[in-house]
Amino acid sequence: MKATDVFVQCLENEGVEYIFGIVGNETLDLADSLSRSKQIQYITVRHEQGAAFMADVYGRLSGKAGVCLATLGPGATNLITGLASATLDHSPVVAITGQAGLERQHKHSHQYLDVIQIMDSVTKWAVQIKEASAIPEIIRKAFRIAKLEKPGAVAIELPENLAIQSIPPVQLPVSPEPIFIPSNEVFLSAHQVIQQSKKPFILVGNGVIRGGAADEFLAFAETLQATVAHSFTAKGILPKEHEQNYFTFGFMEKDEILPGLQEADLLIVIGYDQHERLPKEWNRKKIAILHIDSEPAEVDEYYPVQLELVGNTKETLKSFQSYQLPSKTWMPSGNLKMHVEKTYNISWNHTNYASLSLTIENILHVMEMAATDKTIIISDVGSHKVSVARTFQPKNPNRLIISNGLASIGISLPGAIGAKLACPDHQVICLTGDGGFLTNAAELETAKRLGLSFDVIVLNDSVLKIEEVFGFKSSIVDAIILTQKVASQ
Repeated sequence: MKATDVFVQCLENEGVEYIFGIVGNETLDLADSLSRSKQIQYITVRHEQGAAFMADVYGRLSGKAGVCLATLGPGATNLITGLASATLDHSPVVAITGQAGLERQHKHSHQYLDVIQIMDSVTKWAVQIKEASAIPEIIRKAFRIAKLEKPGAVAIELPENLAIQSIPPVQLPVSPEPIFIPSNEVFLSAHQVIQQSKKPFILVGNGVIRGGAADEFLAFAETLQATVAHSFTAKGILPKEHEQNYFTFGFMEKDEILPGLQEADLLIVIGYDQHERLPKEWNRKKIAILHIDSEPAEVDEYYPVQLELVGNTKETLKSFQSYQLPSKTWMPSGNLKMHVEKTYNISWNHTNYASLSLTIENILHVMEMAATDKTIIISDVGSHKVSVARTFQPKNPNRLIISNGLASIGISLPGAIGAKLACPDHQVICLTGDGGFLTNAAELETAKRLGLSFDVIVLNDSVLKIEEVFGFKSSIVDAIILTQKVASQ
């Protein structure tokens, strides 16, 4: 069987539904094989960066690895920002790129770059297929690595001379990912550490949401009765009105949670990815850490680990229920919670915001009121991102996507396409600044072509003169709402 036909069969075996990308000469054979797939829809995008961002957000929300495709040289390098973003935000993505034939890789050759060497620093694994018969093993390994904790991007490169070779049609079984939990001795030690503390403070990151452990975390937190703060990417982990919810930490400036953290005698850090904000920014007093995560703790002067519980986050938190955790009810001094709510402009009433000034915070309040339990908001990166992290309160976890590892501008519009394909029945809102919108505005055509309906809100501060491009009228801060109803147009 033709190598690219086997390649596509292996992708189908992995449950792939969509591939985002742009076809080039070196990927024509693969495109031909994809055209005969009844399972996989190939989606042509306007720029390869958009393809990687679509795969990123699709992967975060679907639980599958998002897949993107590019040709050699500039097509492959255009994927890099999106793949780096997926790796640092721990989204499962598999990138497939074409490449010049093996027979011309030893010399200077048109459009040839050592893409695997380039990709190595932005992925969990980057591999060139050097033998066509290895395709089934490489694809199975790529998807396994992409999804294993902590997830990230993987790159597969297929030289064009291998694409047309004949190989046996082999498909490897998709085995479940292994589940590890700490030993009983470690749980007993953790119980003792918590018992000896007087003021534990829980910090929670996206690893809890990623691991499907939101319910287990809620049970753990409510049993312990400790104060909780979450990272940018873990918003929604506790209900807005929950008495233990002290909202978001990890800001570069004016991190209002810091006084409360500095009162604690133990930080219980669960599923936190240090890519979001280094401990030096929030643990300046070097308070002892109880580390609960899928991977061992990073060595860091400001992350002094007293004990580590390394394993599957969901099963680890569930196992705590057998160890009779003590209640450690305490509140940071100085009415900190009320101060945070006021400073972060967290809204509790249903004011008629139409009569108020047009500020980012008021726009976020309106969005919060209009959002349902299933509404998905993709926030771009720009001056508004900090306001979103402080002010907006999603009703459930994984309903607000913020790029906070690489923090790459331009993710929201293509990300909204990925979100809508992953969750077609859910309302999706792309929230972006004028810079983020202009970065990948061409993907509006992709959305229209696919018949997708979602909202795009552009927060325009006139710095990048978007009104001169699109004819918008602008004041100091405008909310320009572009409601896509393309399916009915």
